Amino acid sequence: MNWEALTDWRQLLVWPGPDTEPAVWVTQVFTVVLCTVTVNFILMRVIDIIDHFSRETHNLWDDALLDSLRIPIRLLIWVVGLSVAAEMMQAVSEAAVFDYVGDVRRVAFILIVALFLTKLVGNVEKNLIDPDRMRNPMDQTTASAVGKLLRISVFITAFLIILQTLGYSISGVLAFGGLGGMAVAFAAKDLLANFFGGAMVYMDKPFKVGEWVRSPDRSIEGTVEHIGWRLTRIRTFDQRPLYVPNAMFTTAILENPSRMLNRRINEKVGIRFDDWEKMPAIVDAVREMAKKHKDLETDHRTLIVNFDSYGASHIEFFIYTFTKTTDWVTYHEIKQDVLMRIMALVHEHGAEFAFPSRTLYMAANDESDDEFEDDEDQAAEGRAAQSRSRRRGRNRRDRNQTWKGDQDQSEEDADGD
Repeated sequence: MNWEALTDWRQLLVWPGPDTEPAVWVTQVFTVVLCTVTVNFILMRVIDIIDHFSRETHNLWDDALLDSLRIPIRLLIWVVGLSVAAEMMQAVSEAAVFDYVGDVRRVAFILIVALFLTKLVGNVEKNLIDPDRMRNPMDQTTASAVGKLLRISVFITAFLIILQTLGYSISGVLAFGGLGGMAVAFAAKDLLANFFGGAMVYMDKPFKVGEWVRSPDRSIEGTVEHIGWRLTRIRTFDQRPLYVPNAMFTTAILENPSRMLNRRINEKVGIRFDDWEKMPAIVDAVREMAKKHKDLETDHRTLIVNFDSYGASHIEFFIYTFTKTTDWVTYHEIKQDVLMRIMALVHEHGAEFAFPSRTLYMAANDESDDEFEDDEDQAAEGRAAQSRSRRRGRNRRDRNQTWKGDQDQSEEDADGD
């Protein structure tokens, strides 16, 4: 290789050709690659500086845009630099592989744009559901559904443009897709049912990620972790993952306890029959306590405290009210406090709680003695009847045995004769 050809620096500015010295075009290729690396490094530092200042603003679009541009810009610089170097080598070489440089470059540009758009959609989706960035953050389920649709649209569009770039007819592909879609629809009807079931979940939004759902007719209960296009993952309360096909949500009855406004307290309390006169005062005291309780919602919800029914060993009154909180743990703490206050009010009024009991009424002594004598007579008569029955049984057995013995004796005499 003649390195002396580099003494004329003007040769480095001329596009290489078949007659270019190897030392010249190798230096040119090396220079292009070096410039690519340098520009890439400088541009990344510039983006870091811009990103540092943009984070001090409250605009969510600049952060999403800069973060989406990082990788695509680096790839774009490398594609441009490497394609220029490849074209230089194509000018001095007759290898057939360099004939595809143009197609590869165009496909790479399309993929880089698609990558940028998908990353931009993902970053905007994260910002829209972030409460630190949005005053009214978007529902996570809706944002996820819209983001998936946009990403799928970008992928399909990029795929069709690449086919068109490579010389394939898009109209033929679309026609084939129409016929193939019919075949797929018949072959994958369950998959499509799950897909449209997921679409209905995204549109109707009967639940979202993080909510507690329950299906009375399908034995499903737990917290929603993920809503996909085919399956929804629910974490049961015993920490097992439950994968539910989305098609089920189009027919199943769902209950969403996470969206309840209040939790209900409905308890019955029993006191003794002997304290019936104190029942009205106890009921009034419990009702007044419930109205003044800071954790019970009595202004806009039903409050009932009344004598309710007669029990087997007690009389009952019930309390029907609602708590202000919907949190499961806090609800039980409030319920405990209410029940403890009811116990204190019952004891303050001198009443007692009932427990299962039975009252036995004993007969008088003279009547019991007569009954005892009658029982003795009946017992004696029974014993006498049993004794007579046993004697008759023995007599029958004796007669049977005697008759049988006489019969055996007569048979022996007959044999002897």
